[in-house]
Amino acid sequence: MQRYTKITFFAYLCIHEYPLMRKKKELPVLEDVKITDVAAEGNSLARVDDMVVFIPFGAPGDVADIKLDRKKKSYAEGHIERLITPSSIRETPRCEHFTVCGGCRWQHLPYSFQLECKQKQVKDALERIAKIPFPEITPILGSENIWEYRNKMEYTFSAKMWLTYDQMRSGMEFPDRRSAGFHIPGAFDKVLDINKCHLQDDLGNRIRLFIKEYGKENNLEFYDLREQHGFLRTLMIRIASTGEVMVVMAVGEDDADKINGLMNAVSERFPEITSLFYVVNTKVNDSISDLDIRLFKGRPYIEEEMEGLRFRIGPKSFYQTNSRQAYRLYSVVRDFAGLTGNELVYDLYTGTGTIALFLARGARHVVGIEYVPEAIEDARINAEANALTNTEFYAGDMKNVLSRDFIASHGTPDVMIVDPPRAGMHEDVVKVILEAEPAKIVYVSCNPATQARDLSLLHEKYDIKAVQPVDMFPHTQHVENVALLIRRH
Repeated sequence: MQRYTKITFFAYLCIHEYPLMRKKKELPVLEDVKITDVAAEGNSLARVDDMVVFIPFGAPGDVADIKLDRKKKSYAEGHIERLITPSSIRETPRCEHFTVCGGCRWQHLPYSFQLECKQKQVKDALERIAKIPFPEITPILGSENIWEYRNKMEYTFSAKMWLTYDQMRSGMEFPDRRSAGFHIPGAFDKVLDINKCHLQDDLGNRIRLFIKEYGKENNLEFYDLREQHGFLRTLMIRIASTGEVMVVMAVGEDDADKINGLMNAVSERFPEITSLFYVVNTKVNDSISDLDIRLFKGRPYIEEEMEGLRFRIGPKSFYQTNSRQAYRLYSVVRDFAGLTGNELVYDLYTGTGTIALFLARGARHVVGIEYVPEAIEDARINAEANALTNTEFYAGDMKNVLSRDFIASHGTPDVMIVDPPRAGMHEDVVKVILEAEPAKIVYVSCNPATQARDLSLLHEKYDIKAVQPVDMFPHTQHVENVALLIRRH
């Protein structure tokens, strides 16, 4: 009989980090529970009497004893205390940090089943939230690579690493808790030390481990997230599909000797790094988007490539984190747009203009709008670098920039591409789109729920003609979805 010793982050916090919470009423263990489905946020689901129980890291078909961690009137949250009969679809996770890291919640599920779940997620959102007619959903486009697919990873250094449940139970002492890894979900000051992450080329692991060991050997202070002091703070590594490599090291002290020593060591050990940066961050938060990022060695950007187009990516630039799937995603957008060369295209939430530039060679003119000024500057640089003169880009809050006057000045679009953040579109933006009445809308979303909400609003004048999910993030519950809308006459 297999035993399951991992517990949820919430349960662990109750036991070890916030002992006062133990005074709450002890919740029961539900015995011989069969897990029947997957649920939101990467959880699994079971039904016990009239109660729905959400369980992380379960698989449909598992039979387990479930310890409840939280109970409400109509649902509960729990964790697998003992796995009695594993599901027939369970797989052995590749990563030693699975269940603790929080990043890849579906590593124990076959990739083919992950894709089924993501397809179902899109369908459920359209049925339950949009509640409007839609055609048969085209089968999801799975990722060609399900490991080492990310071109960007971000790590945090900590003076006091998170001790896992197994480490706590071992009775061992951990006098050196300096670490480099990922934040524990829901705990800003807890960092799990990562030995190996399988989501980026192994070069990323080697760079991170080298910097960690260099810091220890040279007595560089690892950052204390509660006290807000220390030298080694955060690390960003980008590895482009072109093979170019960018490293951005954030430090908490403006100490030239320490910075130069570290940067020279990294540069000498990894000559394949083409863009090496550092930034001094003495703020309370880890964000570096508002700071001066200084080039130490190499070019101030790396490049991605698609169909001969070159996209320059700086340390503050946004780019889809799965390069190969980004090409497939943009190809779907282009197919749905059906450009003939005569169209005026608006690309809303254009970011660094990747979709806009990808479409520009097939359009008469493309107008991109984005909130972040630095991203718009990148878009203009990329347009110039690729000799795409039929594009223009504007920075500002979408609901303020996209107005009747803007459309009157720049022309009514024939095709509108929208790719908003997870929260979806502001109602004012939806109203302007409905007033502009483009013949086609191609809606790209990383959140099927908010996309479905917006599609319901757009249904006032538009019908959904095609739906294509794309998996950008294997082993996670996240999915991209593209919908084609055609204006009714």
